[in-house]
Amino acid sequence: MTDRWALAPAEDGGADVVPLGPDGLPAGPVRREPDLAGAVRSRPDVTRWVWRSTAEVYPRLLAEGVRVERCYDIEDAETLLLGHEGHHGEPRSAAAALARLRGGPVPPDPPQRPAAPGAQSPLFEPQGVPLPLTDLLTVYAEQQRRHERTAHPDRMHLLTTAESAGMLVAAEMNRAGLPWSADVHRRVLRELLGERYAGGGEPRRLAELADEVSAAFGRRVRPDLPAEVVKAFARAGIKVRSTRRWELQSVDHPAVAPLLEYKKLYRIWVAHGWAWLQDWVREGRFRPEFLAGGTVTGRWVTNGGGALQIPKVIRRAVVADPGWRLVVADADQMEPRVLAAVSRDPGLMEVAGRPDDLYQSVSDRAFSGDRAQAKLAVLGAVYGQTSGDGLKNLAALRRRFPRAVAYVDEAARAGEEGRLVRTWLGRTCPPAAGSAEDDATQEAGLPQDEPEERAAGQGWVPGYASGDVRARGRFARNFVVQGSAADWALLMLAALRRSCRDLAAELVFFQHDEVIVHCPEEEADTVVAAIREAADLAGRLTFGPTPVRFPFTTAVVECYADAK
Repeated sequence: MTDRWALAPAEDGGADVVPLGPDGLPAGPVRREPDLAGAVRSRPDVTRWVWRSTAEVYPRLLAEGVRVERCYDIEDAETLLLGHEGHHGEPRSAAAALARLRGGPVPPDPPQRPAAPGAQSPLFEPQGVPLPLTDLLTVYAEQQRRHERTAHPDRMHLLTTAESAGMLVAAEMNRAGLPWSADVHRRVLRELLGERYAGGGEPRRLAELADEVSAAFGRRVRPDLPAEVVKAFARAGIKVRSTRRWELQSVDHPAVAPLLEYKKLYRIWVAHGWAWLQDWVREGRFRPEFLAGGTVTGRWVTNGGGALQIPKVIRRAVVADPGWRLVVADADQMEPRVLAAVSRDPGLMEVAGRPDDLYQSVSDRAFSGDRAQAKLAVLGAVYGQTSGDGLKNLAALRRRFPRAVAYVDEAARAGEEGRLVRTWLGRTCPPAAGSAEDDATQEAGLPQDEPEERAAGQGWVPGYASGDVRARGRFARNFVVQGSAADWALLMLAALRRSCRDLAAELVFFQHDEVIVHCPEEEADTVVAAIREAADLAGRLTFGPTPVRFPFTTAVVECYADAK
């Protein structure tokens, strides 16, 4: 009996299923099952299901209490393969893949639907064009051949497997939701913002701060309008280009303090205020729609809800169920560890394999014990800070860790020349253009505009204009590290999910290098150990045998805010 089956949902609520042989081709006749969940439930020995889209199938299975061990997401694999082949941005649907294979007109991908606030299963509605199972398997078989034509087939197979596992984790997290106390959230909002006024106007504290800003300028100024604030400073003889925090902090004017406080509280009111609470929290759970691999680097995003930007003060509302705990785990100094693993720099691998603080170890070797300078140097090498003090720090880093610096230098050069740049497993960064540049701004840690400034049409980021060759190089330099870290994180999540399958514990949150597991108090120690083991396994699977360690700092808490 084969342990790999293909599945295609039918319009009548059933499904077509067929066993697959080692070559990915049907190993038996296609069977029509009257019930989708029943088709999967009746085959417990199947370890991997091949289907068009996890978003199409898995939420429906979860709604029926059915979980699967592994899957292969054809449309997600198509995205990765297209990128690897230099066709990033082309339609990724299975229907488009079939059309390309047969030489026909390629249909466009459907537009991404908006998020559904507070929905129990936000991915329930399928997207894209369903295909008959026989056509789906034609696409799948060709994808297996395309894997073999990549530079490192084994790594590419591992990447598509890991990304499919990430899709399962994301769907399960969407279903579970993040524990959230609406009462605590309301109490925090009242403490920060004061009373709400009728009609949806600004709450009391924001109104008071707006009055203070106006008083400081000697005339009425709306602090939520950046252009108006810039003009007010100009009238006071102070030239500022924007209302970004880093620029205002250097200004000596009585309006600065209330303005900065207003901006901080305004973001909380707009992004996580009472309206957000009403829209996104239901029955003690916040259910954002996690999208695995939502950016060019492979980092996750959410479709609505702002789950990856929860302010620290609002984290007080993330509270475990009675008798349960939150195991909050942060990967320690992930970027330099990944750089060590992908560059194979002997000195940096040795440092990254020690139980000591990595930045302190780097500082002892290259910066006379100055940890802060060592951290700036390492992150500068990754993010492209190669001028001023950054250039001097980079030179010191290059002397002690030449292969590590050469690795990111070569990636930057490739980006500047318009060549394709890949992560260790084969995720591909195209030459930056359009939305890819937007991802670069967000993912590479370059200065970002604040929400209200974007709304005011001031969203241009200095140094990252369209066609900026140096900016493309900076992003490529960063991509090979952060993208490889995202690949590692997928395998870590897959391993952790597998370890928790026989526990009551549930993964409820993931953000770049942080994961939260919600579990009964008595399972907390088991989960902590599982996270550590998952990180070690992911390191071996992703990068092969290296001395590099990938430790986590974990905290077992009742409230998310207590973890840091």
